[in-house]
Amino acid sequence: MQLGYKNVYRDPRGFPDWKAAGLPVESIPADRAKAVSEPPNAGPLYGWAMLWTLLGVFAGGLALNLTPCVYPLIPITVSYFGGRSSQGRGKLAVHGLLYLGGLSLTNSVLGVVAALTGSLMGSALQNPIVLLVVAGVLVFFATSLFGFWELQLPQGLTSAASRSYAGYFGTLFMGLTLGVVAAPCLGPFVLGLLTWVASMGSPWLGFLIFFTLSLGLGVPLFVLAMFSGSLEKLPGSGEWMLWVRKLMGWVLVGMAAYFVKPLLPSPVAVIVLAAVALAAGLHLGWIDTTRGGFRGFGVVRNVVGVAGLVVGVFLIGSWLMIGPGVSWQPYSDEALEQARKSNKPVIVDFSATWCTPCRELEDVTFRDPEVVRQAQTHFIMIKVDLTTNADPRYEKLVEKYSVKGVPTVVFFDANGRERADLRLVDFIPADQFLSRMTQLKQLSKSGS
Repeated sequence: MQLGYKNVYRDPRGFPDWKAAGLPVESIPADRAKAVSEPPNAGPLYGWAMLWTLLGVFAGGLALNLTPCVYPLIPITVSYFGGRSSQGRGKLAVHGLLYLGGLSLTNSVLGVVAALTGSLMGSALQNPIVLLVVAGVLVFFATSLFGFWELQLPQGLTSAASRSYAGYFGTLFMGLTLGVVAAPCLGPFVLGLLTWVASMGSPWLGFLIFFTLSLGLGVPLFVLAMFSGSLEKLPGSGEWMLWVRKLMGWVLVGMAAYFVKPLLPSPVAVIVLAAVALAAGLHLGWIDTTRGGFRGFGVVRNVVGVAGLVVGVFLIGSWLMIGPGVSWQPYSDEALEQARKSNKPVIVDFSATWCTPCRELEDVTFRDPEVVRQAQTHFIMIKVDLTTNADPRYEKLVEKYSVKGVPTVVFFDANGRERADLRLVDFIPADQFLSRMTQLKQLSKSGS
């Protein structure tokens, strides 16, 4: 897709779309060949990032069981499956799995649909106005979870969804429609998650995230279903469920801050995220006067409060400890000519403030002490900011150097010749970038 410049393409995840741009794969550096050959739905999450994300989503699903809208489903579940406990543990397990499967199917389909529309969402999320609107909507729904207003569904739809049906199909139907009954509490949180999934544009990842959320929401209900015949007393409900609902509200506020982060300078973005974490910790831990109906509520509340404060302080502290970054100069023909006269190689960084990999390069790689030292001593560092199309000269540069997306880092030897084998089109850590810098220096010295 185009980003205001001719031939500048990006996929819905925010990474360069090389096939759409028509760039031959053989022109891409070797360390990018594998990534380019992978299907476009590989998704931005992998490895430990994927694991921690799914664990967080699963924990979110577990927490949703404690909201006022979902908690009443627990006695309904126990009553429904308790009447089937005489059928034997095997049939009861089938009913429980159908119940969990129906819930998972409904939410997973939502995730896939959101991801399939990600091409539209990914394009829209490059627009600052759209980012502000998305953040505003998330904050608006967060106010619902904070209790300022209530999200309600038509009574007829809620009654039809909560009606009990017989047989295996009835159990499946109950799972399929569970989200309708719980929508007043699930709706705001799920809508925020849908927006995030849509921005990644990966159908399989959308399915996996919402399937994991459904497991977190449904596993406790499945356990209750299996032991419903032997349960005599359920944990008491109380004001503590309203506290959990406010916790979900702060999650939405954090997501809103995440969406506006690309629009803010790095220091301001860190301050905003830290402020959200600190405010959430103070509110949930001590300011909110909600009282729990069980002994451990105070401990949980204090733990969450301290966690929020720790995260906020950590964000601010990590930013303060970051050293100075690379000193860039704007692109000009004079700068390139001066580099040739000085017999220095040149590194040109095409980037944009709304580009997540660009910000990672700027905040991580280009702040590494050794990268900064090498850049100051042996290179001419030039930045081309493609955040807006206000400068017509940059459009010519995009065409001249065949820039298909951001980030794109172009390397020139001391003779002014581009080394296409070193071209960088994604985030890489400092050690890999230093390897490119070393190669460029050796090529410049040899003159080859």
